[in-house]
Amino acid sequence: MTPSPTRAIAMISGRGSNLQAILDAITEKNLYLDICAVVTNRCNALGLTLAKKKSISTHCVDNKDYADRESYDRALLATMEPYHAELIIMAGFIRILTPAFIQHYRGKILNIHPSLLPKYRGLNTHQRALDNRESEHGASVHFVTAELDGGPVIIQSRVPVLNNDSADSLSKRILQQEHKIYPLAIKWFTQGRLKMIGSCAYLDGKALQKPYEFNETIA
Repeated sequence: MTPSPTRAIAMISGRGSNLQAILDAITEKNLYLDICAVVTNRCNALGLTLAKKKSISTHCVDNKDYADRESYDRALLATMEPYHAELIIMAGFIRILTPAFIQHYRGKILNIHPSLLPKYRGLNTHQRALDNRESEHGASVHFVTAELDGGPVIIQSRVPVLNNDSADSLSKRILQQEHKIYPLAIKWFTQGRLKMIGSCAYLDGKALQKPYEFNETIA
């Protein structure tokens, strides 16, 4: 009997370009994944339209309705738990999650971050890289832990910083790489090849001493 696809929830706050890349990979049969719900903290998030086009359940849990992060995250869990998700995909969800939420899904939350972690955790990564005259910049997929952008990094893609780059031009080139490495990391997870054990990412049973470096030949 064919096993069921991995059940996942995607969490977004904006336009959902990484969500679109993941949905495209599912359509192209490069990902055996069932996104059973899309959850947002912003009810006007453009990415919700992507989910609705695919008849995926959507939920807005507006953080403005809650007094603190703890009560908000309890509401998130109450919304998400009925789906029994095996994977949580952070696809531009602009909220810092509480340790209790992260512990509940420990080892099951992936995030894409627009920098070569551990450099430039947090926001405004492209401008910070330009301000520091970096020669290269990039994107990282990592497991989520209680430390902000500090979980074990799985895979990275690098791009050169050009002399005439702005934060916007750099962002656009890096986003293209995000759309490649995120579906790939998710694919590894759905295949059982990628796990978090303790505080380390394991790929094919081996601890990743450093992030996997993406290139176009990786299958």
